[in-house]
Amino acid sequence: MEPPLPTPLDAEALQRLVTVEMPYGKYKGRKIADLPGPYLAWFAREGFPPGELGRLLALMHEIDHNGLASLLAPLRRG
Repeated sequence: MEPPLPTPLDAEALQRLVTVEMPYGKYKGRKIADLPGPYLAWFAREGFPPGELGRLLALMHEIDHNGLASLLAPLRRG
């Protein structure tokens, strides 16, 4: 059984959004936080991959969909 999705209050998951790169596909090498909204929405429709990658993509989709991506800016600066 998959662990629950991280909540927006999960600081470690938020930090991983700005450090983990997409491992495959059209946006391979791009940070999860930098993926375009339509790409995240496609995953939301078609299904997120299993494991941590899927959880991070789902979290980023929620952040992007709700217009909160700018909240990640302080994490980018370290």
